Amino acid sequence: MLTASALALAVLAVQATAPATSQAPAAAQAPAPEAKPTPDGAVIALDTTMGTIEIGLYRTKAPASSRNVLNYVKSGFYNGTTFHRVIPGFMIQGGGMDAKMVEKPTGGPVRNEAKNGLSNTRGSVALARTSDPHSATSQFFINVRDNMKLDFGISPDGWGYAVFGEVLSGMDVVDAIVAVPSTSVGPHQNVPIKPVVITRARVVSEPAPAPPAATKTGAPAAGKASARPPATTPKAKASPSPSQK
Repeated sequence: MLTASALALAVLAVQATAPATSQAPAAAQAPAPEAKPTPDGAVIALDTTMGTIEIGLYRTKAPASSRNVLNYVKSGFYNGTTFHRVIPGFMIQGGGMDAKMVEKPTGGPVRNEAKNGLSNTRGSVALARTSDPHSATSQFFINVRDNMKLDFGISPDGWGYAVFGEVLSGMDVVDAIVAVPSTSVGPHQNVPIKPVVITRARVVSEPAPAPPAATKTGAPAAGKASARPPATTPKAKASPSPSQK
């Protein structure tokens, strides 16, 4: 994550300077559009100073991304962070900065899962990143309109932004947050004048884990518990769109 986090996307919606791009994936073609699926993973709630937002995670379509966010929720990482970037007609971004715009150190990045058939439509939740396609950590953004230009195979670098969840309730809260007057704070733009704080992030429900695969002898194989990667020092590189900052 970056200290001046500005979704590496904004360039598409707010005419920001285009970020440097990594080499696009070979034969980056957008998957055929499909009906929006129902989230099949955990349901998390973000209790904010403006109301509660419930989000369903896509455990099957975005396993690494949803597991990553769920681990941050369970660890209490998001408590006290803010929605530090709000752009009307685009998105709200949060999950990494405190009310003084100081970025929290995070765990390691996750691989980009944008090629999963999920689109950045209104109400979808995706991971923010830098110009490096595989740099996403804790920061996320909620689309307030259809932003298909952020999808795999369509975004300028070809990689896109990985959708991992969907707002189940509280979209009215999201719309209220994006309308909060904003200003610039140091290198950060579109910062709410009055901080919108995530007072608590919690797990509302979680599906039972999948049964372990059977071995050739018929005995179940031991599964490894997913652990949160060790904390690292955030990078100091900024990026001009839903980027990690």
